[in-house]
Amino acid sequence: MLARLADVGVLARKLAQVGPLGRDERAAVLALPVTVKDFGADTDVVREGDIPTDCAILLEGFACRYKLLASGRRQILSFHLPGDIPDLQSLHLKIMDHGLATLVPSKVALIRHERVRELIARYPRIGSTFWRDTLVDAAVFREWIVVVGSRPAIGRTAHLLCELYHRFRVAGLTVDNSFQLSLTQRELGDALGLSLVQVNRSIQKLKREGLIRIRDGLVTIVNWGGLQRRAEFDPTYLHC
Repeated sequence: MLARLADVGVLARKLAQVGPLGRDERAAVLALPVTVKDFGADTDVVREGDIPTDCAILLEGFACRYKLLASGRRQILSFHLPGDIPDLQSLHLKIMDHGLATLVPSKVALIRHERVRELIARYPRIGSTFWRDTLVDAAVFREWIVVVGSRPAIGRTAHLLCELYHRFRVAGLTVDNSFQLSLTQRELGDALGLSLVQVNRSIQKLKREGLIRIRDGLVTIVNWGGLQRRAEFDPTYLHC
């Protein structure tokens, strides 16, 4: 379905979060023609090895970047919320070196690369804003390397919950201290490099320590300060 970003109601908070834009710049972004597609859960938006022609904006749902190992195991590289543009780098990289997939039923806006390039040429500050967004992505990757490479299982689990809670809160997607997280323990393990047993034990320990509560996918942060300390979580790397 052809539309404009303004018509499909993409979250404007992303623009404000990554950098200031003037009225004309903001209007130009919202006027971009897009193709809106619905994807089922666990569906590839773009696959490793594809030659992409569009940038994807997540409008609704939840998605992840990932790579598949030769063994068939998946390593999740990052999670993405509504308003995120997970594949801006495809503007300059001719072939995808990873996949982008939904985790739940999701709605995605696809913008042709040539339209994005025309926008950047006309409004250079928008190009700078997009560049900053990719730098924040790189900061998140660096933090994940440290967390997965140097933290015990419970520290990894606590850190990911801190990151997601912080990002959901900034996006206005929390209610009180709770947010809906439609992830299985296997998917958490794919992100954290942990087995199902390790993930389950870590979650149960965080519950027993009175730091979190999880019921039907609703995660409640019972003790935010305690969870931060358990995770050694400093949100500076998120730059929001």
